[in-house]
Amino acid sequence: MQVSRWLGIALSAGVLAIAGCGGDDEGGAGESAAGGSEATPAASVEKFAADTTLGKIQEKGEITIGVKFDVPPFGVKNPQSGEVEGFDVEMGKAVAAKLGVKPKFIEAISDNRIPFLEDGTADLILSTMTINEERVGQIEFSDPYYIAKGRILVKEDNSEITGVDTLGGKNVCTALGSTYEATLKKQAPDAKLKLVDSYSECLESLQNGSVDAISTDDVILTGMIIQDDTLKLVGDELSQEPYGAGIKKGNTELKEFVDGVFTEYKDDGRYDKTYEKWVGQYTDTKAEAPTISVDEAVELVKKNAG
Repeated sequence: MQVSRWLGIALSAGVLAIAGCGGDDEGGAGESAAGGSEATPAASVEKFAADTTLGKIQEKGEITIGVKFDVPPFGVKNPQSGEVEGFDVEMGKAVAAKLGVKPKFIEAISDNRIPFLEDGTADLILSTMTINEERVGQIEFSDPYYIAKGRILVKEDNSEITGVDTLGGKNVCTALGSTYEATLKKQAPDAKLKLVDSYSECLESLQNGSVDAISTDDVILTGMIIQDDTLKLVGDELSQEPYGAGIKKGNTELKEFVDGVFTEYKDDGRYDKTYEKWVGQYTDTKAEAPTISVDEAVELVKKNAG
């Protein structure tokens, strides 16, 4: 098993190390109990009726949230503490705090996020999930809380791949069930896709030479560069990817609650602090919290698809 570690800069964010591809990836349902968050202050808690979705979660005392365990800086399991950390994790903690319950984080890889909502394994998914038309037909989404951009990652000494138009005949890795499976088939139809369960597998494949490139969201790829500075981003943006929290279809009560929590999180300054801690310090970018709706997010993705 290969273990990938953050560079020294990541230590300031409290991420000491990350596991490569291990048993949690295979099981897809590793668990982590999370404590408090400096980005999530004590929240005023409203008590909900026992027969409502929110009331049932309060009665149980915890909300189960699916996150990535191998995608810094959004969701990564710290093998030393056993806790999951990252941008998505902070957003999940804010929802739990507003409900007055504990967050229970489980691993949700790209391909099992929607099944986890459908079968009740997770109450909420915060797992770098792009809002698109197909998924909106399957689940509810919160309003977007982040907009990523599709890019390509290669080894620093690779001079052949300079953008999506040079992927023909090349082995390109992305996650099974991600939006990039369709994006790459359309924009690089001659590329040889390698579809895997987790992005840590893509990173290992690029490092050992079994693939030539990885394509996914820029912030996920930036996390890989933080782990391995012999990698680089190439080419223009392939797409824009508005992230939303996933909720079981028909559960509009939880959707509206999450939307309210996210609005507060953006308005009171916590969003900016969380962004700087987990994203801004590595990308030298300022926080720009999305203000678009789910419907507008769907149209943005459709426009990207051309």
